[in-house]
Amino acid sequence: MTAFSLEPGRLAWRAELRALAAERLRPLAEKGAPGRVDRALLAELGALGLLPRLFTSGALDLCLMRESLAHACTEAETALALQGLGAHPVHAHGTEVQRARWLPRVSDGSAVAAFALSEPDAGSDAAALTLAARPDTRSDGRSGWRLTGEKCWISNAPEADFYTVFARTTPGAGARGVTAFLVPADRPGLTGTPLDMLSPHPIGALAFDAVPVTADDVLGEPDRGFRVAMDTLNLFRPSVGAFAVGMAQAALDATLAHTTARDAFGGKLRDLQTVAHQVAEMALRTEAARLMVYAAATAYDEGAPDVPRRAAMAKLLATETAQYVVDQAVQLHGARALRRGHLLEHLYREVRAPRVYEGASEVQRGIIAKELYRTLDARTQEAGA
Repeated sequence: MTAFSLEPGRLAWRAELRALAAERLRPLAEKGAPGRVDRALLAELGALGLLPRLFTSGALDLCLMRESLAHACTEAETALALQGLGAHPVHAHGTEVQRARWLPRVSDGSAVAAFALSEPDAGSDAAALTLAARPDTRSDGRSGWRLTGEKCWISNAPEADFYTVFARTTPGAGARGVTAFLVPADRPGLTGTPLDMLSPHPIGALAFDAVPVTADDVLGEPDRGFRVAMDTLNLFRPSVGAFAVGMAQAALDATLAHTTARDAFGGKLRDLQTVAHQVAEMALRTEAARLMVYAAATAYDEGAPDVPRRAAMAKLLATETAQYVVDQAVQLHGARALRRGHLLEHLYREVRAPRVYEGASEVQRGIIAKELYRTLDARTQEAGA
C-alpha cells in the first residue's frame, strides 16, 4: 500500500462535517436526555445525509465522518456509529427483504439498530458465546430456532428497534457454530433492562426466553455468524480509532487555545518549555494515530490481506493515544477542566470506553501478535516448500 494523505476534496469535506457537528448537531445533543436514544439527533443525521452514507461509503469515509463529528459532538458521532454497527450486518449479509425493511428506516433515523454480541461471560471472546439457538419446529411446519440466554453491555439496548444477535447454533464448535440473526425488538420472549453506565447513550442487557427465529431471520449462513461479526468489527475498529482521534484533536485544540490565553509566571503558559514540549507530544501522537487509522481504512477499502492486523493496530494506537492526550489536556488546564460541563470533563468521561468496547486493548494486542506469527509461519512454509 502506498504512502497516504488526504486529497483536497476529502479535507474540505472533513472541515464541512466539523462545522455541521458544531452548528446543527451539538445544539440538538445538548437537549437530549443522558442514557436515552436521541431520536431527534438521529433524524437530523438522516436529514443531513450522513446516516445513508453508512451504506454507500468505504471505510475511509466512515473514519472521516466519525473523526469529524467527534471533534465537535461526541453524541452525534456515537449515534451515527451505533446505527452503522447494528445495521452493517444487514447491509452486508442480509437478504433483499431484510434490507428493504430496515435500511431505509436506519438511514432516515426512524429505526434504531443495535449490535448484540457481548454476554456476561463472553465480551471480547466472541467465540465463547453461550446464547443458545435450539432447533424448533413451528406449528406451521417450518423449522427454526428458539433463542435462550442473555446479552449484556449492548449499546442502544433496550431502546433499539432491532438487534443483530449472535447465538450458538452448534454446541462445542467454537467460532464455527455461531449464527447471526436479525431480531426485531418486539419479538415474543425478548426483554431488555437498562444498565446504569458511564455513558451518554443507553447501554443495556437483553434476556431471551425462547425467542422464536427462522431462516428468514438469519444474516448470512447458519453457523457462519462469526464471519459476520468479524467482518463488521474489521470495518468498525479503525473507525473507533477515528472517533478517538477526533476527541484527541478536540482536546489538543482546546489546549492550544488555553495555553495561549492563560497568564502564568510572568508570561503565557505556552512560553514554558515544559508546556510546549507536552503540547508537541500531544500533537505528535494524535497525528501518528490519525495516519494509522487512515491507512487501516484504506487497506480495508482496497481489500488488503492484512486488514485484521491493521484494524487492530489502528484501534489500539488511537484509543490509547486519545486517553493520553485528553489526560494531558486536563493536566494543562488545571481544575477548570474538572468542572461539570467543561469540554475536557466531557471528553475525559467519553475517552475511556473505546479502550474496552469492540475488543479491549489487550485483545487488539493478541490479534496483532497472532497475525504477525501467522504471516511468519506462512512465509516459513513457503520457503521450505
